Amino acid sequence: MLWKQWAFGGGAALLALGTLAQAKDLPPPSSDSMPPIELTITMDQGKPVCAPAELLVPANTNIALHIVSKADRPVTLTIPGQFSNGLVLHADGDLVHVASEDGYLVKQAGQGVLRLRSKGAGQDEYACTSTANKDQPFKGQYVRKDPAN
Repeated sequence: MLWKQWAFGGGAALLALGTLAQAKDLPPPSSDSMPPIELTITMDQGKPVCAPAELLVPANTNIALHIVSKADRPVTLTIPGQFSNGLVLHADGDLVHVASEDGYLVKQAGQGVLRLRSKGAGQDEYACTSTANKDQPFKGQYVRKDPAN
């Protein structure tokens, strides 16, 4: 009887791993390069400010987003849809994925690198928020341009 429970549990685990691997399958990137892009977080009158305000990246390309925080508190970076659906290839450093899948918490005075596949050409609003200013986040533009243009 114990072997049946193990076999069922092992099969379920393998099925879950297969599903996870499938979710990460992406079409080939538009470019073979992985450009480094830096985002800096500072504080101004107790509120986080992210720079550049217009975060320009190549569309449908693997990028290395270097995040450097000089903030005296944790700050959450959100970009709708960019941190879900298998688009995050790797994260390291002082970054913690938030449960909503829309953001990453950057630890106080922390830094890290997000290797991700940018979404297709277009533009979204991105935000930097701390717990002290949830109702007044910094807002910028996340612009993805076709690398061929």
